[in-house]
Amino acid sequence: MTHTLVCFGELLLRLGAPDRELLLQSPRFDVHVGGAEANVAISLARLGHSVRMATVLPDNPLGDHALGELRRHGVDTRAVQRGDGRMGLYFLATGAGVRPSEVLYDRTGSAFARAAPDAIDWQHALDGADWLHLSGVTPALGSNGAKAAQRAADAARARGMQVVFDGNYRSRLWQAWDGDAPTILRGLLGCADLAFADHRDIAVVLGHEAHGNTPRERFVSAAAAAFAALPQLQRIASTVREQHSVDHHTLSALLCTRDGDLVTAPACTLTSIVDRIGGGDAFAAGVIHGLRRNMTDADSLHFGLAAACLKHSIPGDFNRVAEADVAAFVADGRLDVRR
Repeated sequence: MTHTLVCFGELLLRLGAPDRELLLQSPRFDVHVGGAEANVAISLARLGHSVRMATVLPDNPLGDHALGELRRHGVDTRAVQRGDGRMGLYFLATGAGVRPSEVLYDRTGSAFARAAPDAIDWQHALDGADWLHLSGVTPALGSNGAKAAQRAADAARARGMQVVFDGNYRSRLWQAWDGDAPTILRGLLGCADLAFADHRDIAVVLGHEAHGNTPRERFVSAAAAAFAALPQLQRIASTVREQHSVDHHTLSALLCTRDGDLVTAPACTLTSIVDRIGGGDAFAAGVIHGLRRNMTDADSLHFGLAAACLKHSIPGDFNRVAEADVAAFVADGRLDVRR
């Protein structure tokens, strides 16, 4: 029997300044569909999984386009609702040299943000599913999003499903409505079997300042605190990014288990980066892929890191690579032309 993974969150339109210009330096944008949970859904669908997207889209041509993108990549849309409100947007000015990239959200009043907490029928949305993926972006959008995310997590837990939670802490979104991030995020993280979070995410939730002088030491310290506080949690994974310039990063990955095992994936050097947006979502999808395919923790982590690295070469939010592409990169990392 084929089981389905359900992703719940908002789809957005990304309006990017072209050619690394500042926003509105010239009066045009490059447009992509994105959103953290949709990025995971599409990546997993392209890796061969049965994936369903639960969301609320506006009933207008922009919502039609986003819905069409999900379908084009093979994502099941039966749990997509249409509602009043606008399409959520975000604007991106890609950095260059010493100038960092900048993201400007424009999501207030979107159909997803305005939707009632019970807009999604979770009995229907979770039918035939065995995993649920959520992120910290959804509760950051307002009280409706926070209640909806918790209802989704509770419904999945009641069914005995695996719950995945990606921290994705967005301070500006929380500040916009003065939401109680620690309390709300702790409720969601407490339902998770697998979390994607670094020591900063865990500090927000638990108020725990990680100890250590290196990213690895801080991650291990934070993971130990999370396992002690959250008995449902079994695994925590995170990337570690070192930025040398906008176009030159070093990316590695870590995974801790409740049993105290620490798995590492060695650093990969990324140069001539095309687009880093969605890299964390590609990592999450890659790790989930490995675990759903019964890979070891180590192999799942390596697969996730490889998927994240490949995403940096692809414009837009979505990671469009297939399983064979990632497996080839894991095997040898060579960049020879395939003939």
